[in-house]
Amino acid sequence: MTALAHETLEAVMPKVATPPSDLDDALWQAWKAMELPEGYHAEIVEGFIEVSPTGRLSHSQAANRLRRALDKFLDRSEFAAFQDTNVIQARKAWIPDVLVAPEDAEEHSSEDGIGIKASAVQLIVEVVSPGSDGITRDRTRKRREYARAGIPVYVLIDDHDENGTVTVLTAPDPDAATYRDEVRAAYGTTITIPIGPAKGFAVGEDVTGPGRGCG
Repeated sequence: MTALAHETLEAVMPKVATPPSDLDDALWQAWKAMELPEGYHAEIVEGFIEVSPTGRLSHSQAANRLRRALDKFLDRSEFAAFQDTNVIQARKAWIPDVLVAPEDAEEHSSEDGIGIKASAVQLIVEVVSPGSDGITRDRTRKRREYARAGIPVYVLIDDHDENGTVTVLTAPDPDAATYRDEVRAAYGTTITIPIGPAKGFAVGEDVTGPGRGCG
């Protein structure tokens, strides 16, 4: 998901001194009103509306493999894996590659049914996008946002870290916007989710391939 545009408040409103709460509301209203070409989506990340294209085929394949494996792992539980779903936290909106939330997601719907509340999301996965903007968004900006929202587990499948790594982040500290615990494993090895409904789920070569990139 390479970012093509960053739209701040100045792009949608006159340049006036605006308190943060008003800024958040203006961005939220602008985001809801956006009409994007097919193949693009928009998120609100750290005070920006970021417009990104749908990931390349290899990106989607990695996310799909992981979602299918998670669904199989979660079978007969109260949780399921989702894709193409808005995650809403206050006046922020994200579209992770994969997320785990209660299967009966309607009970956790945000206002107007736009998406699922972040408080119900137990795990988020991002397949790191190519390009400096995509890499920084997934590794840094979204990492901070998900920690602020208290998302219990954040998984990064990162084709652009050496020969490829999977990072599992846990123990979010919302006040510090960081995760206190981090474990990394190279492609070709296996890393296991340590907590939550996906506890014991292993991310290995069936998702990443044997030491090669996802794209």
